[in-house]
Amino acid sequence: MCEKVIPYIKENNLIKSGDKVLVALSGGPDSICLLNILFELKEELNIEIAAAHLNHLLRGEDAFEDEKYVINICNEMGIKCFVRRVDINLYAKEHKLSSEMAGRNVRYDFFDEIIQDEGFNKVATAHNANDQAETILFRLMRGTGLEGLGGIKASRDNKIIRPILCLSREEVEKYIKLKKLSPRIDKTNFEKIYNRNKIRLDLLPYMKENFNQDIIQTINRMSMLLQKDNEFLEKLSLDLYNKYCKKYEDYLIIKKGIFKEEEPIVNRVLRHALTEYSKLNYDFEMKHIYKIIYLAKNNSGKVVDLPNGIYVENIYGNIYIKNKIEKCYIDSKTEEITLDKNNIDKNKIKFYNFNVEFFVIKNCEINDVHLNQSNLIRYFDLDEINNNILIRNRRNGDKIIPLGMNGSKKLKDIFIDMKIPKEERDTTPILCFDEKIAWIIGIRTSEQYKITNKTKNILKVVIERKEY
Repeated sequence: MCEKVIPYIKENNLIKSGDKVLVALSGGPDSICLLNILFELKEELNIEIAAAHLNHLLRGEDAFEDEKYVINICNEMGIKCFVRRVDINLYAKEHKLSSEMAGRNVRYDFFDEIIQDEGFNKVATAHNANDQAETILFRLMRGTGLEGLGGIKASRDNKIIRPILCLSREEVEKYIKLKKLSPRIDKTNFEKIYNRNKIRLDLLPYMKENFNQDIIQTINRMSMLLQKDNEFLEKLSLDLYNKYCKKYEDYLIIKKGIFKEEEPIVNRVLRHALTEYSKLNYDFEMKHIYKIIYLAKNNSGKVVDLPNGIYVENIYGNIYIKNKIEKCYIDSKTEEITLDKNNIDKNKIKFYNFNVEFFVIKNCEINDVHLNQSNLIRYFDLDEINNNILIRNRRNGDKIIPLGMNGSKKLKDIFIDMKIPKEERDTTPILCFDEKIAWIIGIRTSEQYKITNKTKNILKVVIERKEY
């Protein structure tokens, strides 16, 4: 088995010399096989190994016997063993998750803590070739795309590795018998109340007997081919994501141009945008992607709720991904910062995700100022300001005399004309001098405080918008 595993590890670049590998150890045949193979190879690979066991508290006394067994095995091998107990049913109820998803979340949170605290850089899980075949058939029956049919990858995020994915369950059992190991057996694996168990116990044996003796290897070969095709499409979609999507502190924008691309690529870009914003990979399905595509074809202002407390909104054809909590917070919040004109030079403040900095330029001529160098830099006649300088968000009835005009115009109408999204309107800084609006920052300046040939002292205002 080791002779088969070593080439697989090297071909897929799973382990490098000096790696510290944490083995996810349930105590079952697969994980015990993985632990022993890596233990045999640790000198050759020049790695350090340890084990992590999560007691889900789901199987009564058997769960505690598994825990004892794992601890004893690790003690005998002289390796560290990290153990945690979590009531998965209670966790699932509190977080409104399925038991399977709750177990996964808790398990990987546990691994991440150990990695951070103990300096490990790889987590090895014991998925084998039969797991691969079962996973692909399970996804096929639920409905999946190319990525789902690619199945389990040999590695993920350069952190999660599957060194024995190349071994069949028959080979794992042969290794266990050869090494005279005595793994724990989870009796629930033989209960046909679970669909995955039905695939393992009924469907795959039937396919093997009636259609293809080599069905496990055949499905695994297919998964490798599809993974390569999927990697190509992922690279293409990532390039388009960078072109059409932009993430800010509180939201992510998907520009409407993406919806002119081919649908398979659009689907991938949208999925990447959702996971990039929410930092969760497993709670979004194709029905959510289709909702966004449908939303993009409808009128501006429409909203669709999605999992993980986020929603998407069509704003003038662009799609905004936002957080419900942040929406309520911003809509109800008012912000106001007052500054002293006499102490304004080199003053710097923060307003939402904007940094606003002021500079006083004395005895400056208009020809020395680059008026149009940036829409985030503006110059005002300092001598026209009597007292206060104020930065705030918008108020009902706000008006401004736009540069080049004689009459005033409502901010609301300017926002609509400029197609500024509704929530951006609430957090757009409004710069006021003596209670009069001088600049809707980044959008429109006032006629009242413009610099002229008669201007002696200038107030320069520089804006930096923090993007994420």
